Amino acid sequence: MRTVEEHIDRILASVPQPDSIELALLDAQGLLCAEDVVSEISLPSFDQTGIEGYAARTADVESATAEDPAMLAVVGEADAGARVVQSIASGMAIRVTPGAILPAGADVIIPTSWTDRGVARVAVYRSAPAWSFVRRVAEDVAPGDVAVSVGTPIGPAQVGLLAAVGRERIHVRPRPRVVVVSTGDELIDVGITPGIGEIVDVNSYALAAAARDAGAEVYRGGIVPSDKRRLLEAMESQLLRGDILVVSGGFGTGSFDVVQEVLGELGDMDFARVAMTPAAAQGFGRLGSRQVPTLCVPGDPVSALVSFEVFVRPAIRLMLGKKQLFRRTVQAVCGGALESPAGRKQYRQGRIYRHPDGGYVAEPVGDTGTHLLHGMAQANCLIVIAEDVTEVAEGEPVTAMPLLINT
Repeated sequence: MRTVEEHIDRILASVPQPDSIELALLDAQGLLCAEDVVSEISLPSFDQTGIEGYAARTADVESATAEDPAMLAVVGEADAGARVVQSIASGMAIRVTPGAILPAGADVIIPTSWTDRGVARVAVYRSAPAWSFVRRVAEDVAPGDVAVSVGTPIGPAQVGLLAAVGRERIHVRPRPRVVVVSTGDELIDVGITPGIGEIVDVNSYALAAAARDAGAEVYRGGIVPSDKRRLLEAMESQLLRGDILVVSGGFGTGSFDVVQEVLGELGDMDFARVAMTPAAAQGFGRLGSRQVPTLCVPGDPVSALVSFEVFVRPAIRLMLGKKQLFRRTVQAVCGGALESPAGRKQYRQGRIYRHPDGGYVAEPVGDTGTHLLHGMAQANCLIVIAEDVTEVAEGEPVTAMPLLINT
């Protein structure tokens, strides 16, 4: 039986690194920058005022006090957006608003609150060092500086900076296209009332939602038939549209031989038992002319979602260029007694919360049945129990994997 880590390593070693694509600035949000964006301009592009007040010369106000204010002649006003560069000489000041061009000859802005707000003449009650409240040219970004570097997530601040340096388009790591399909003659689509022996296709919806949450572009292939010819045609079609193919179902059923046979004709598939519970049955290979990574997961909903968290999600994040491939884990106190089979790593659904006295508590929810989706829907974490642990008493420490959205 293969360990969880061995199966993960096989998958990640086979996941290709997609070429970067160029997108419009807002379309790149949420992706990783795939280039060093070098600025060709200065930010700010000119010396500008940083506060409402009076532009003055330091030498004229360096001795100003409340008892002996400096008196300056106000010779004009400068507002943000004005294209004319004004100037002052000794003993003069210009009233300014934030973002205005710094008048020539000025080297300090005196805040309005430090003055008597004079119109023709202004009394200055405090001094300030040279260049106080002035936004100096290129103090943020200079020509030749890397504004955004390779591997940086493109968020609101990065979008703003890229716009500021004049970039309308940017090279990024693309979202991998994930195709999700379900196999099984017992499956029917949502909206159809199940008859005897029929089950609503849950996994193509749940796994598609999980892939979208992981950052992928998702195509739900829905239910594929177990007839060999039709199954082969369906799989070949899905391999053309995706960068990762996720197939659920077929394990332990009469259709498994057909699924295994068809996938085997499309490439080198490896079906194995992994030392974990739930979801011990796993498959992985690279199929089709494009060698698309293909992951087969069990058909039971809980097993399918656990498989996704453990194996599929890290592969998607690797293709996205993320450094953090796996969910972060935290140490918590177990909120209930648990048993675990020897030699298998257990992933048990739970709810994690912060204890009023500090630390975290991870409380098991639902049952261990892999078909019981309600417990998984209530869970906000997976409680991870190591292979060599068979019992966890209430109050003992456990490892919890929070299932946070978009992390």
